[in-house]
Amino acid sequence: MQQSRWSDGWVMRIIFSRKGFDSAAGGGPSPIVEGRPISLPIPDTKGLSPVTYGDLGLGEHAARASRGRLGGGDACHFDPMFRADGTAILGQCHAAQGHLVKQGVREGDVFVFFGLFDSAEEGRHHRIFAYLRIMERIDLVTCDEPTRAHYRSLGQPHAFGLHANNDMLYVGRGAAASTAPASLRLTAPSAKPSQWIVPSWLRRTGLSCHDASWRWEEPGRLTAVSRGQEFVAHVGDDPEPREWLDRAIAAIEAG
Repeated sequence: MQQSRWSDGWVMRIIFSRKGFDSAAGGGPSPIVEGRPISLPIPDTKGLSPVTYGDLGLGEHAARASRGRLGGGDACHFDPMFRADGTAILGQCHAAQGHLVKQGVREGDVFVFFGLFDSAEEGRHHRIFAYLRIMERIDLVTCDEPTRAHYRSLGQPHAFGLHANNDMLYVGRGAAASTAPASLRLTAPSAKPSQWIVPSWLRRTGLSCHDASWRWEEPGRLTAVSRGQEFVAHVGDDPEPREWLDRAIAAIEAG
């Protein structure tokens, strides 16, 4: 069996992190265009971000997904960010950041980002579209101004003004998928988006915010919560979730 890339002892936690448009944030699902999932950043509600949907080449997609409520000239919360050098950056704050702290999320852990997508072939569904392996955490409340200026220069919205008294950046290796393979789909076929097919190890490790037993009544299935952003699986040194993570990252990075 091929050795997992996580055999160095890293990755104690896998964080399923909800991002992008949905019926509440943006008004509709993100699109899959010519086989590529395009996660639309949520609208900027703080008046801080200088980045617009048009700047990102997403104006038409945002207008279509929001049914005309948003367009190229509207500012967006460009987060998470995936850069050409293979670096990914996520900002988090408020209760979601408090949950990550409570769960002990730290360097070496991995975010797998999922969101609501729609296509003519698959309908509305949740799917994984990106990942970030945490290499560094930057406390925007206490860091120096040159550090904030650096992330402002990249367009990171949390660096333009504090969103809360616990603003944090997570920085590391990461990428967004350029294809939409079936292996990254979470929603079961012909089911509501919240009805997930999940690997057997996830029931064993558990997933934060999903303690109710009725959510796991059917083997290999999970009824995901409708609210919340960050759901943490404490995988420890269990090889099965690490092998699952290897496959998910390979699928994201393919192509």
